[in-house]
Amino acid sequence: MKLLIMQHNLNERGGAERVILKIAQHYDAKIYTLGYEPDSTFEGFKALDIEVFAKRGVLNRAMPQVIANGVHYGTNFLRLKVREDYDVINAHMSPSEWSRNKNERVLWYVHTPPREIFDPGIGAVRKRPAHERLAYDALSLFYRRIESSMVNRIEGIATNSATTNKRLKKYLHRSGTVISPGVDCKDFRNDGDGKYFIYHSRIDRMKRQEYAISAFEQFLRLSKDKDYKLILSGTLSKRYRSSAEYYDTLKAMHARNVVFKLNPSDAQVRSLYANCTALLFTPINEDFGIVPLEAMASSKAVIAVNEGGPSETVLQGKTGFLVDSQSEMARKMLFLAEHRSAAEEMGRQGRHRVEQAYSWGNFFRGFDALARNVAKGNRD
Repeated sequence: MKLLIMQHNLNERGGAERVILKIAQHYDAKIYTLGYEPDSTFEGFKALDIEVFAKRGVLNRAMPQVIANGVHYGTNFLRLKVREDYDVINAHMSPSEWSRNKNERVLWYVHTPPREIFDPGIGAVRKRPAHERLAYDALSLFYRRIESSMVNRIEGIATNSATTNKRLKKYLHRSGTVISPGVDCKDFRNDGDGKYFIYHSRIDRMKRQEYAISAFEQFLRLSKDKDYKLILSGTLSKRYRSSAEYYDTLKAMHARNVVFKLNPSDAQVRSLYANCTALLFTPINEDFGIVPLEAMASSKAVIAVNEGGPSETVLQGKTGFLVDSQSEMARKMLFLAEHRSAAEEMGRQGRHRVEQAYSWGNFFRGFDALARNVAKGNRD
């Protein structure tokens, strides 16, 4: 089956990029994108066929960045007409699904509907300047109209979680087949307890690193052992002013024993997992969250906020804990620090859960069946 992948850009090391890389490798697929920075994303992309099919115009460069990105991505996917033969177009992050405008047999893998466009509360979290907010609201109205039209025409939809599927139904009145990403357990290991907690995620307000810092500070006050550390690991984007401002806010908290590890390699991340006491995971209502699965694959317990994707993947009291407050997170951290055998058992249970429920074999069995249905011109 000849698969073509659509993605607005490849310039980060996130869960979406990990899934795209796996699909491209599995099907030897060509990737159409509007931005590719080889050194900012996963190394494996360098071996693939990637076509950057449009450049930014002068007017586009003159707009505020968030508006410019929306216009650039949207107009180019709307105008794209694929000239080569293919069986299925596999679209990923929005608005790559707008490639359905001039092309057929589109399978949209929904990592998330654009939450800021549909949910005013998320816009408030972003804290955009007033003039930018007004322009974004106007663009969002235009976006929602086109999105509704495109999504109604798409032949096949898959979502990464039941949480994402619920949002899709709420915002766009379509539902998809839930096909959660996988993890290669063989790539992860457990090297013991280095007396630190880790939160690995992009540095961004939506990821809510300040929640983890506050919980850790409460843990230190409760714990007799003051040598524990919190490591905040993840990508800090140079492209977005808001990310740098949020990083400055986190540093200004002057929290004791908090260490930042910015832009780590895959090997460094695996080592951080391997030696941690447990993973903390605190984003705002995360759509899926592959990081908890990677920690579980490393035989580590997970303490996550009880919302979104982690509420589907983390088994309460078996592979970790789902918590509803910073103080509860602190108490669970204390429990794992003081009960090593319980932490180790949760780690073993987590590894088993990932092996059984979140393998790439499971992913591709579901994805391939849906893709072949779309290739025949059927709609789900």
